[in-house]
Amino acid sequence: MSIDIVEISHSKYAELLTRGEGHFLEFKSKMVSPARLTRTLSAFSNADGGELYIGIEDGTEPVVERWAGFDVVEAANGHIQAFEQFFPLGAYFQYDLLRCEGLPGFVLHCEVSKTPDIRGASGGRPYLRRSAQNLPQDTEEKLTRLRLNKGITSYEDHVVNTSLDEVANSTAIIDFMIENIPDSEPDRFLHKQQLLVGGRPTLAAVVLYADDPQAILPNTGIKIYQYQTSDEGTRDTLIGNPITIEGPAYQLITDAVQTTISRVNAIPVLGAEGFERVSYPREAIHEIITNAVLHRDYSINDEVHVRIFNNRIEVQSPGTLPGHVTVHNILEERFSRNPRLVRLINKYRNPPNKDVGEGLNTAFEAMRKLKLKDPIIEQREGSVRATLQHERLASAEELVCEFLRKNEEINNSRARAITFIGSENTVKRIFQKMTASGVIERIPGRAQSKAGYRKGPNFPIA
Repeated sequence: MSIDIVEISHSKYAELLTRGEGHFLEFKSKMVSPARLTRTLSAFSNADGGELYIGIEDGTEPVVERWAGFDVVEAANGHIQAFEQFFPLGAYFQYDLLRCEGLPGFVLHCEVSKTPDIRGASGGRPYLRRSAQNLPQDTEEKLTRLRLNKGITSYEDHVVNTSLDEVANSTAIIDFMIENIPDSEPDRFLHKQQLLVGGRPTLAAVVLYADDPQAILPNTGIKIYQYQTSDEGTRDTLIGNPITIEGPAYQLITDAVQTTISRVNAIPVLGAEGFERVSYPREAIHEIITNAVLHRDYSINDEVHVRIFNNRIEVQSPGTLPGHVTVHNILEERFSRNPRLVRLINKYRNPPNKDVGEGLNTAFEAMRKLKLKDPIIEQREGSVRATLQHERLASAEELVCEFLRKNEEINNSRARAITFIGSENTVKRIFQKMTASGVIERIPGRAQSKAGYRKGPNFPIA
C-alpha cells in the first residue's frame, strides 16, 4: 500500500498548532500505542469526522519541539497496519505522511469522515467525540442513542401506547384515503405500510394520521417566536406569545409555513425607498420547515422551533444530522432518518416533499434567485439549525450607492439598517474608504453627531 508524502510549510504547521485540540482535531505522540489511537479514529467516525496527527506532541512546548515524527517512513507501518484492520483506507478514512523542512521525521496524518455505520476501536468498543474527549459508548442507553443518531435505527417505528382508533378512524386518515387511495381501507393500508405492531400504531402512524398527534406525543409540534431585534432573542424583545402549531404532519407543515410567512410579511425594514416589507422566497421557508419536521429525531422530547428576527429566520430541529451527512456535504448526500414518514407523506396529492432529497437544494436556489445569501446550516448540541438570512449578496458599498440613487443623503444609522452591519465603526470605515475614492462626500457644515454623506464626484452611474 502506498501512502502519499506531503510537504507542509512552517507557517502551515504553526497554523495547525494554533487551532489546538478540539472536536475535530487531536495530536498524539508516536509513542502512543496504535490500539489506544484507534479510540480517536472510532470517536471521530461516530461523530462528525476529524483529523489525528501522530508525531506531534500535545502540550504547550515550543512549536519546533512538538514535532517529533517517525524517523523513516517504514517506522509508521505498524500504526498504519493496525489502523487498517479497523479503518480500511477508502471513502471514510485517508492517511498520508507529512514532512516539514528542518523538522525531524514524518508525521502520520489520519483524516476521518463521519461514517454511516458505528465503528469500534481495536477492543471492539465504540467511542464518540465530544469536544476534545473520546467518550466510550459502553452502555445500552448510549449505544441506542448512537444508533438513532446514525440512522441505523429509527424512532419512527417505536410503538405508541394508544389505541388503533386514533389512526384508523381519524378524520386525517379518512380524508387522506379518499383523496389519495380511494380503493383501500385504513386498517388494510396501515398494516400494509407496516405502521402497526401487534395491532398498535407506531410513532410514524400517529405523526401522520392521528387528528391530534400532540395529545398522544407531546412536543411533536412547532413553536413559532417573533422578536423585534436583529440580535439574540430575549423575553424583552419577544413580540406577543409564542405560537404553537399542532396537527398531523401534512397540516402541521402547511400551517407552520403559512404562519411564518404571515409574520414575516409584517416586518418593516429600511430600504433604498424607505421602509419596505421583508421578503423571503416562499420555497425556502417551505423546504426548511418541511425538512425540520420530516427529518427530526422524534426520540428527543422537544419541538421544532421557528424564530423570526428582523433580519433572519431560524428553524431548529431536534436531533443531529443522521448517517454520514454533515453540514459540509448536506447538499450532495442523501440520508433519511425517518424513511417511512418521508415516503408516506409523499403519497399526498400535493406533498410537501415533492422532490424527495432535493429540499435544501431548492431552498438554496430560491434564496440565490432573490440575490440573498445562502442559508446557514449548523449542527449544535442535540439539534440542527437552519438560518435564512435577509442579507443581500451585494456588498455594503453597493447597497450604500443603491440607497443614494434614490435618496439625497445617508448617515451611519441608515447604512447599518440597509446593510445589516451592527457595528457603527465598521460603517465609519466603509464611509472613509468611499470618501477617499470620491464615490461619496461628507455633507459640509454639520456636527459629527449629525454627519451625513451624499454622492461624490466619482459616484458610479447605474
